[in-house]
Amino acid sequence: MYKKGLSERDICTKFITPALKKAGWDIQKQIREEVFFTDGRIIVQGALHTRGIRKRADYILYYKNNIPLAIIEAKDNKKGVGSGMQQALEYSEILQLPFVFTSNGDAFVFHDKTNADIREKEIPLDEFPSPTTLWEKYLKFKNIEKPKEREIVEQDYYVDDSGMNLRYYQANAVNRTIESIAKGQNRILLVMATGTGKTYTAFNLIWRLWKTGIKKRILFLADRNALLTQTKNGDFSPFGNDIMHIIKNRKIDKSYQIYFALYQGLTSNEEEKNAYKEFSRDFFDLIVVDECHRGSASEASAWREILDYFQGATQIGMTATPKETKDISNMDYYGEPVYTYSLKQGIMDGFLAPYKVVRITTNLDEGWRPSSGMLDKFGHEIKDRIYNLKDYDRKMVIDQRTQLIANKVTEFLKATDRFAKTIVFCIDIEHAQRMRQALINANADLVTKHPYYVVKITGDDEIGKGELDNFLDVEERFPVIATTSKMLTTGMDTKMVKLIVLEANIASMTEFKQIVGRGTRIREAEGKLFFTIMDFRKATNLFADPDFDGEPVQIYEPGIEDSPVPPVYPETEEEENTDSIEDTDPPGLETPPPGIGIPDPDPEAEPKKYYVNDVEVAVINQRIQYFGADGRLITESLKDYTRKNMDQHFGSLDAFIQRWTAAEKKEILLAELAEQGILLEALREEIGKEMDDFDLICHIAFDQPALTRKERAEQVRKSNYFAKYSEKAQAVLNALLDKYEQEGITTIEQGAILKIQPINQLGSPVELVRAFGKGKDFEQAIKELEKEIYQTA
Repeated sequence: MYKKGLSERDICTKFITPALKKAGWDIQKQIREEVFFTDGRIIVQGALHTRGIRKRADYILYYKNNIPLAIIEAKDNKKGVGSGMQQALEYSEILQLPFVFTSNGDAFVFHDKTNADIREKEIPLDEFPSPTTLWEKYLKFKNIEKPKEREIVEQDYYVDDSGMNLRYYQANAVNRTIESIAKGQNRILLVMATGTGKTYTAFNLIWRLWKTGIKKRILFLADRNALLTQTKNGDFSPFGNDIMHIIKNRKIDKSYQIYFALYQGLTSNEEEKNAYKEFSRDFFDLIVVDECHRGSASEASAWREILDYFQGATQIGMTATPKETKDISNMDYYGEPVYTYSLKQGIMDGFLAPYKVVRITTNLDEGWRPSSGMLDKFGHEIKDRIYNLKDYDRKMVIDQRTQLIANKVTEFLKATDRFAKTIVFCIDIEHAQRMRQALINANADLVTKHPYYVVKITGDDEIGKGELDNFLDVEERFPVIATTSKMLTTGMDTKMVKLIVLEANIASMTEFKQIVGRGTRIREAEGKLFFTIMDFRKATNLFADPDFDGEPVQIYEPGIEDSPVPPVYPETEEEENTDSIEDTDPPGLETPPPGIGIPDPDPEAEPKKYYVNDVEVAVINQRIQYFGADGRLITESLKDYTRKNMDQHFGSLDAFIQRWTAAEKKEILLAELAEQGILLEALREEIGKEMDDFDLICHIAFDQPALTRKERAEQVRKSNYFAKYSEKAQAVLNALLDKYEQEGITTIEQGAILKIQPINQLGSPVELVRAFGKGKDFEQAIKELEKEIYQTA
């Protein structure tokens, strides 16, 4: 057998798989081939999107289901035995695999992360290590060697007959947690971005611990009733109702094994109503704290009392946003996270939706000062000072600004999708009410037909709260727009939210991440693959904070007189206090302000807010920013970003032309460019829709003349190029040229192009191909037409 003539797949089938079987690996239970472990990053271009390349491992080897040990990268025999190691190591870091192998069918290169002395060596095909050998090495490396510890980490996962499988990061989270518990760690923190399946991860974790018998009675703590029912009847349903119980109305029944409870359902300001004390201190073996950033980490929190009472239990905190302030620390209580899966990683893997940021600046953003002696609309003299973004709607209400924002939100929805679920985050309840009114006026046509098109969903509004389930429901069309302040910031499964409007001052990174998380869920079947953040408060400056997934993302846009250094907004107690599940007004707004029905009690006193309605407000800057190939927002102009990317990947115009000419299918090359962050559709929106992809790139990246598709097509028609073909063939080529002019080069490369109107009116596909000779002759004619298009002009 001539090994160098074999494909990579042949090398796997004939050499690598037999070597694994000989070493004792079970091909049915322990070996998976061609494993796609990511979905491929969603690349957004204007209003369009595409999927990037999915990460794929040639082999992943498992000790047991969802307990992976090793990765193998295969290459054909023309390459060296270790040529795939760099890629394999990159994948092993993502998958957290200690053993890495490469092979070209001659031997294996073995990279052993557990061996500090000899990290990498070549081994013969017949000396591949057995599953037991690698598992023992792994347990020794992890310092898990006692029989009881081994029993815990070797416990099987739940076998899901529905076909739902753990994603790689969920298995990582479960395995790292189980290993920590096996070694005696009793306070554990898991950080997983919103929308990545924390509850499903928790179920798999609890299942394995419960099955071993080391955790017999378990408490799952959450902060919303809906989450308890959803969790019990959804992800946790395999346990069966006989052993599960939701604690309601502080009534305790000690006959169950798995309990679900609200934090506030177990505690009270009155000592005798602290329901959790009806359990003995050692009743629970395991407590899982969902959304643990909400208060359990605060020493002063009533919720913390529960954890202190059951201090003998293993306690696992789960959150997307660990809170770290001078008074509250998740890490101080639970320790460093045993596993972190960030928003950025989720987006890069294609499991979470990416976002565009629309930054809108008005003429008032840098400050507004009232004229001397100016009165607000209720007759109060306005205190003379400069009011800015931190004051608007907290201290200074400007009606024209509110209406402008409502108009811009409406303008965006009209240009994209008027029924796209939208959350508008406001300063407080009163602001949410005014914003609701402004949005109703801006959308009067739809509100007339659909009264619940816009609703206010806040803690004080029973009607709004009653519409919450409809807003969350994927199949319910209304409400479309929800105005809120705190109520929708966290814990709500807002699957279909496509637009998040920031009209609140957000200083807390925890709150900011939670708000961004409202849009990250993907609903591919319903067409939701990305979302937009519309920012009126410069809140997205927080993307530039190192605490945002550990990578600074600079999007600061200073004014002419501003320092180039982004401002640091200090956290205040008032803005940090988001522990309540209901909306809360800032101090001093317990009663409605003037104009909401109750007059000022003391006309001489300075009002809590000023209300003005005669200030000119205008947009002075509007800019769209995209999530880039490196996981950061593209903060420079798309033109500059494209120019740098093209220079990095091609170096010169000649190199790009050579690559373009050599590409069998332009569509594949364009997909490659998109993966590298060259967003042609977004550029086309700025430059011109009629320009060919090739010309668009050459014009932006290499300063070439901007030719349109029409100009290129006209030059081909004027040439004598078609003369060598028969009359029928010329008619086909002319029709293809028309298609190119209308839709672009990728259209005429499609295999079914002869079946598309109006070309199909010239004859059947077989008849049209015969006009050129054989099939290969038609394919050659297409290539020559493409060559002529790009040589001409």
